[in-house]
Amino acid sequence: MDCRAGCGACCIAPSISSPIPGMPQGKPAGVRCVQLSPDNLCSIFGKPERPQVCSAFSADVAVCGDTHEEAIRLLAWLEDQTAVTPQVAC
Repeated sequence: MDCRAGCGACCIAPSISSPIPGMPQGKPAGVRCVQLSPDNLCSIFGKPERPQVCSAFSADVAVCGDTHEEAIRLLAWLEDQTAVTPQVAC
């Protein structure tokens, strides 16, 4: 599957722990990446400063669904299911 131009869900829904230009600590889930343009295109696509995790992402119907809204829901659900819960010492 090819990315839907202007979707940008993968730049909003998931957390990214790698440094991103303009976001040196990465980005939390649900926060729009500062490199995502107003028309939901990556401004550092294809550039060496783009995080490897972003370059490695492949659009797939299982995580992108059929619409931007569905992609946001699916990616947010995956983020929630894979989030690390801090352990509390007793």
